[in-house]
Amino acid sequence: MAENTTDKTRQRRLRPVRSGVVTSDGAEKTIRVVVNYTTKHPLYGKFIRRRTVLHVHDEKNEAKKGDRVEVMSCRPISKTKCWRLVRVVGQEAGGR
Repeated sequence: MAENTTDKTRQRRLRPVRSGVVTSDGAEKTIRVVVNYTTKHPLYGKFIRRRTVLHVHDEKNEAKKGDRVEVMSCRPISKTKCWRLVRVVGQEAGGR
């Protein structure tokens, strides 16, 4: 017996959530967020600092430069924007 794919009890996958610091808020409804992380070098084993720059949709223009924010993956909004702002966590201590 095949399962019904339109079953109401089926849950959606959890979307990826990242936390980072706003580096630019100059554009209308768009912020640039830097997500820093560390990864282990495959051969030498040393931990390397890396970063990812995300273009994030900020509908209400509530995040400012230097804020720590939480962002969530979403459908593509433009060529480079496929993340949206979830919440502003707080002001970064070393904000510019």
